[in-house]
Amino acid sequence: MSNPSLEAVGLSKRYGTFNAVSDLNLKLEGSKCVGFLGPNGAGKTTTLKIFTDLIRPTGGHAFINGANVHTSKKQALAHVGTVIETPEIYSSLTPREGLSLICAHRGVPKSERRKKIEEVIEEVKMGEWIDKRTGKFSKGMKQRVNIASALLGDPSVLLLDEPTTGLDPRGMSEVRDIVKALKSRNRLIFMSSHLLGEVSEVCDEVAMIDHGKLLVYDTISNVTTKFSKGGDTVEVGLIRPLGAGVLEKSVASIANVTSAERMDDRNLRITFTGGLASQESILSELAKLNIGVVSYRPAISGLEDAYLDLIKETL
Repeated sequence: MSNPSLEAVGLSKRYGTFNAVSDLNLKLEGSKCVGFLGPNGAGKTTTLKIFTDLIRPTGGHAFINGANVHTSKKQALAHVGTVIETPEIYSSLTPREGLSLICAHRGVPKSERRKKIEEVIEEVKMGEWIDKRTGKFSKGMKQRVNIASALLGDPSVLLLDEPTTGLDPRGMSEVRDIVKALKSRNRLIFMSSHLLGEVSEVCDEVAMIDHGKLLVYDTISNVTTKFSKGGDTVEVGLIRPLGAGVLEKSVASIANVTSAERMDDRNLRITFTGGLASQESILSELAKLNIGVVSYRPAISGLEDAYLDLIKETL
């Protein structure tokens, strides 16, 4: 499939007088990772369940790769992989055994199962654990096996429902690295989350939802630029404390820098105008100052500004 797609047209789901999803119109197309961002209870999981036909909408339609999920379910879901809420695998089985059952259920020919299982297990970096019982796995390891199960059909669309929820910091980092690696394939990844840093790190675009309503959908860069206060922001890590007066006299005077502040002794936050061209130039000027720059990355403050502004408007 050359151009995977996912589309909601007037999608709604009501439970009595409560609107879990309200007239959602959203079209995602192409190979990329889109973050589905919103607070708990915003309607993210309900939307993903509608796209997988786990629940039926009250109104509207859901399409995957052009096929209606509810009237052409088999066609729509033929190339979809999902990890919804918190699936569990049998603790007495190994990943190879558990994935073999899933292959059998999906009709994968016996002659192809071993190779396919080993491929997806390697993709989630669990090769050395493929024949170990999952009962003693950490939550992060189990989640990696769950993601492997979603990859068995070589999906063009991957739906992930808060895949790092409940994991410790190491587990969260491992799962995020896997999701970032999955982007190298021709896949459309739609990943719900309520973590700003996670979406900023992993995703290319963001769709924000609250009270079942879509608030914005755009690239993360466009969203942060639109809502950031005073320009784009980067966080700069230093190997040693910044000398007295350097911030005010040198860093703040770099062209297009609108503000520079200390986060602590070894971290700065710099706000600037001029987009990526300015960002490149500022890094070059910081290197010339010889102040021990060891990291330089976009801050999440712009996305946070957008999130707080948009969510506040729906209260």
